[in-house]
Amino acid sequence: MLMSSTDPASGETLHTFATWSMDQTHAVLRQVEHAHAGWAGLTIEQRSHAMRQLAQVFRRHREEYANLITEEMGKLSKEARAEVDKCALGCEYYADHAQSYLNDEIMASDASRSLVTYQPLGILLCIMPWNFPFWQLIRAAAPAMMAGNAVVLKHASNVPRCALALEQAFQRAGFPADVFRTLMITADQTESVVADPRIAAVTLTGSSQAGRKVASIAGQHLKKCVLELGGSDPFIVLEDADLETTAQQALFARFQNMGQSCIAAKRFILIDSIADTFIEHIKTLVNQMQCGNPKNEATTIAPMARDDLRAELQSQVERSLAAGAQLVVGGFAIEMPGFYYQPTILDHVWPGMPAFDEELFGPVAAITRAKNIEEAVQLANRTPFGLGGSVWTGDIARGEGLARQIHAGCTFVNGVVKSDPRLPFGGIKHSGYGRELSYFGIREFVNIKTIWIK
Repeated sequence: MLMSSTDPASGETLHTFATWSMDQTHAVLRQVEHAHAGWAGLTIEQRSHAMRQLAQVFRRHREEYANLITEEMGKLSKEARAEVDKCALGCEYYADHAQSYLNDEIMASDASRSLVTYQPLGILLCIMPWNFPFWQLIRAAAPAMMAGNAVVLKHASNVPRCALALEQAFQRAGFPADVFRTLMITADQTESVVADPRIAAVTLTGSSQAGRKVASIAGQHLKKCVLELGGSDPFIVLEDADLETTAQQALFARFQNMGQSCIAAKRFILIDSIADTFIEHIKTLVNQMQCGNPKNEATTIAPMARDDLRAELQSQVERSLAAGAQLVVGGFAIEMPGFYYQPTILDHVWPGMPAFDEELFGPVAAITRAKNIEEAVQLANRTPFGLGGSVWTGDIARGEGLARQIHAGCTFVNGVVKSDPRLPFGGIKHSGYGRELSYFGIREFVNIKTIWIK
């Protein structure tokens, strides 16, 4: 079976790769198992040195990696460079903070001395998506490896070159051989790897459907699992918000990465009294966006990553319009080579429509009007997802109060939702469980071990 690397800007197949047999996969897992013992035996200071070297690799090869991301999944070049930069920052963050996060903790008990220590679990399987092909892996692997775990990567099948480049980055940084490896396997083969006794734990970023499947297999084998799944984040705009500035932020929140982000703003919930004005602001901004080659710095409309994703988005738009939503702008695939879709705004979207109930993983903004703040909160929480959300208001105290009422893993007030190594990241409900980043993330894949002495 072959994996294909296809340029979303042209539809051209750039490279193909043969997937591995299970014999090849087992051979690599044996090598990683052997490498893990040595890696876990290093001091945190030694592991930190390697992680800082990895940060430098990302900086030295920034343009190379950014071009690869753009060619393989269609991201604008400036966004791809920002992703590589974030990888370097994430590596440095854990190199700087792992020691304090993993220090033994003395605990009061009936012992002469009792303490909690944090020890690595073993080999972590990272099942990663294509939309942030470098950062999604680094934000999981950096803390796990600083804790002494080894990592194997099963990447999305449409970014095989990114997957191999990540393995090369660890090699360039001087990590011990086989402590990080990329597995060139299919989704079907992944099931047996999750079940393999050499795999101690699993982390997955992907769809809710994929999360259920992986969690089921991991659960059958009693393995720790962290899931970061889909989202349908609300973007609540109150009547006292600065509408012009908020519309500019809304454009970024919805259309960054062509809307292909789990934490992109997807449902815009507007207080009715300001809805028309806000829509005019964002419509003007959308009409100014420029379609073109994602490597061109003037381009602001990049292609979507795959044609099947574009077709599914078009179906969601058409079904929402048939159910009563109103088209403000866009609503069609752009007729040119590649997988381009016109940034779209739908108004009068309500529960029961695909644009409200489902995740829109592409450049479509769904607008819902609320009579008052109470209804806005009710609508924000009327979703099976619970990843992120934002509240936009001139009253900071009121914004914080509303943020506490939103059912999500994070809620931002007057800011676009983003992941930050300093803050825990993850969701509730159908958006998954467990946390990445901060000290919460590094403690997900360790044995929190009590030692009692008398």
